[in-house]
Amino acid sequence: MISQSIARRYAKALLAIGQEDGNYVRYGEELAGFAQVMDQAGLAETLANPLYPLDNRRQILRRILERLSPSKIVENFLLLIMDKGRMQLVGPIFDYYRKLVDQVNNIERATITSAAALPDATQAQVRRSLEQLTGKTILLDAREDAEIIGGLIAQVGDLTLDGSVKTQLRNLKESLIKG
Repeated sequence: MISQSIARRYAKALLAIGQEDGNYVRYGEELAGFAQVMDQAGLAETLANPLYPLDNRRQILRRILERLSPSKIVENFLLLIMDKGRMQLVGPIFDYYRKLVDQVNNIERATITSAAALPDATQAQVRRSLEQLTGKTILLDAREDAEIIGGLIAQVGDLTLDGSVKTQLRNLKESLIKG
């Protein structure tokens, strides 16, 4: 829990700097690229491991940054995270930063789950409906799960709209049992 609050503080600080100079979207993209490299190459453990000398870990970080060539702000931000021993928090920092940027831009991320792939037109209709419901721009992630049998489950933030056949059958069963 403490690491989440630390990640939030770093994300808020970077966003504040980005909003001041108008580059908060760019900083998010650069942070996303770095977080992706960290995940793919398995570098998070190496760069966060205190068993390796800090100077060696800093050299590795600088080489990565040379190849990614982020802005000076993001480069300094990542070096600060290294110096403070927080490299293991790069992923959570990025996740929270993305949430903050979404709030600033009035964007909500939603996941819809259906038994089979939905046509683009249906996805667009669901997106429009969710936008009307929330008053925000919706970024939709469509998933498939044959276990729901049919219908649709939409998750937007804390709100879950479950219109799946599986849930309807379960509710019918419970209602018949109760009499």
